Amino acid sequence: MLKRTSKRYKELKSKVNEEKHNLSSAVKLLKECSNAKFDESIEFHIKTNADPKHADQQLRETTDLPNGTGKEIKILVFVEGETANKAKDAGASYVIDDNLSKKIEDGWDDFDVAIATKDMMPKIAKLGKYLGRKGLMPNPKSGTVVTDDKIVEAVEKATKGRVELRMDKEANIHTRIGMCSFTEDQITENLTSVFSTVVKNKPEGIKGNFVDSASICSSMGPGIRIDIDNLHQIVSN
Repeated sequence: MLKRTSKRYKELKSKVNEEKHNLSSAVKLLKECSNAKFDESIEFHIKTNADPKHADQQLRETTDLPNGTGKEIKILVFVEGETANKAKDAGASYVIDDNLSKKIEDGWDDFDVAIATKDMMPKIAKLGKYLGRKGLMPNPKSGTVVTDDKIVEAVEKATKGRVELRMDKEANIHTRIGMCSFTEDQITENLTSVFSTVVKNKPEGIKGNFVDSASICSSMGPGIRIDIDNLHQIVSN
């Protein structure tokens, strides 16, 4: 809330104004406004015309960010035996054991992604009520429940910057797409990867336009509106 009343925020807000920008201009403006004393993260927000109360209007997909998120991703894997060693070698931070299971039940959640092999799902069902409410339960739709031979690929993709896209109760999609230290090209590539995934996976229950509006912002900066027609044109080329 402080950023909304600070002198710095007000100055940036007046610079951004309310007009819609083409993607190139929006990214350039974002970089100009990122003058905090630390490397700010970049958020991409999409407002849709969906009604999440209807199953055929919901969206839950994953997409790979070509340039990663700029954040170290901590991965917990639910695997056993030799597969656990392969997952660790691929970059997994933690392998489930009795101690970690107890910590999860006590509220521990110092990881960003949980990945499981199919055979482990019945064994971790008891943790569903702890992981589910935090959005960390492995799910086939998000690519986090895989066969043993796909565990290395899943861990590597999550490490590089795979993000999950899902609507909130207001039918909005929010995701991190990088850091302000990224180049304009890197930010653009990550953003268009996300937008392309959203457009290609338009829910069957949506008859008209799916995306209503979109904006980007740094973690300490104002929202910058993006011209939707320009975005559609870019991802369709």
